[in-house]
Amino acid sequence: MILIVDDDAGIRLSLRLLLSRNGYDVSMASNPKEAMEIVRSSTPPDLIMLDMNFSRATSGDEGLTLLKQIRIFLPDVPVILMTAWGSIPLAVEGIQAGAFDFITKPWDNASLLQRINVALDLHASKSTTDEEVRKFDRSFIIGKSPALLNILHTIERIAATDAPVLIMGENGTGKELIAEAIHRNSHRRGGPMVKVNLGGISSSLFESEMFGHKKGAFTGAVADREGRFGMSDGGTIFLDEIGDLDFNCQVKLLRVLQEHTYEMLGDSTPRRCDVRVVCATNADLPAMVRERTFREDLFYRINLITVTLPPLRERKEDIPLLVEHIVAKHCDTVGCERTEITPDAISFLQSLPYPGNIRELKNLVERTLLVSASPRLDARDFRAQYTGDTMSTLSSSDITLESKERSAIENALAQSGGNMSRTAALLGISRQALYRRIEKYGIKL
Repeated sequence: MILIVDDDAGIRLSLRLLLSRNGYDVSMASNPKEAMEIVRSSTPPDLIMLDMNFSRATSGDEGLTLLKQIRIFLPDVPVILMTAWGSIPLAVEGIQAGAFDFITKPWDNASLLQRINVALDLHASKSTTDEEVRKFDRSFIIGKSPALLNILHTIERIAATDAPVLIMGENGTGKELIAEAIHRNSHRRGGPMVKVNLGGISSSLFESEMFGHKKGAFTGAVADREGRFGMSDGGTIFLDEIGDLDFNCQVKLLRVLQEHTYEMLGDSTPRRCDVRVVCATNADLPAMVRERTFREDLFYRINLITVTLPPLRERKEDIPLLVEHIVAKHCDTVGCERTEITPDAISFLQSLPYPGNIRELKNLVERTLLVSASPRLDARDFRAQYTGDTMSTLSSSDITLESKERSAIENALAQSGGNMSRTAALLGISRQALYRRIEKYGIKL
């Protein structure tokens, strides 16, 4: 049952008609007192649609107070806030107070129904059986540490829904693999998965790349081109490095996520987009929101579910399995006998700090396999490839991780002669991550 709480009779009747036609049982309340009577009844609602104001006041305090009261009695029932565009900051405050999502008035019926379905699916998924969980496809994700298993358990619960997911974590932690796992285990797995590196798209090309363009829309547009959202219709779009997105482009992206429609450049006809959005970043988005470099409303639109991946240094018990997988894949690719990795080599690999995470481990193992043509590799082999582009000379326990990371970058820059692409490859991180770390530590080039 869905509870609609709004003092506007027209809003209540309009929503009841829409929801009833789509098979939902509906209950209505015109004020906080009526709402709490239903919340505290023997048959509480499965979802609540809550207005932010119940009088002439527009502060939203009434809605926030009622939300907190609802949370006392129904801590797990999803609440979707209803607000006007001018009060979106209030809706964001409501999300922080425990609301599930927010919609703006007037709403798009298809988008509203989709969000309701997502909310109800996520609420129902808490009763997923162990047998259903075991069907989860994690074939490309290696590891069994508690930190990783906790991440996988979360994904098992949310994959079947259309909830937008934000994957956070350092470079090289496997954010793209997590996004792929979400898609493979969703009902959209038969549809496309389109991957977009937003950090590599300039603001001037953003609309053309994401929404497409018609022939003649601008100089050089010699033919129609479908955008990434159009290509991903019916499937999943993976927006990587969303923290690098230009502030003006954030507004354009927010509109698509809010209304599920977009317009191609050179064409004023709105096009609907049925797509699940998965975003990833290694940036501190909450800090960027506070600094006003990332839109707060966009942040709360993309992070309905947030998955934070642990760095490799916090799941070192997975390193033996990762090394085994990397070695096996390498040997199968080059067609050689499986190389043996000695226990002391594994111990050495587990002792490293890995600022580049799994990508750095992979590069180190593959480089050692290529350089050392021995069927058996020990710690000396890996140490020989590690010296110079890592921080092996700084092993004292009283040296901070940041000091080690800075030294690793300086050593890699020296070894590569200042070549940024080679330096990034040696460290196992992207060029963008390298530039950010150089700026962070004030390293002079």
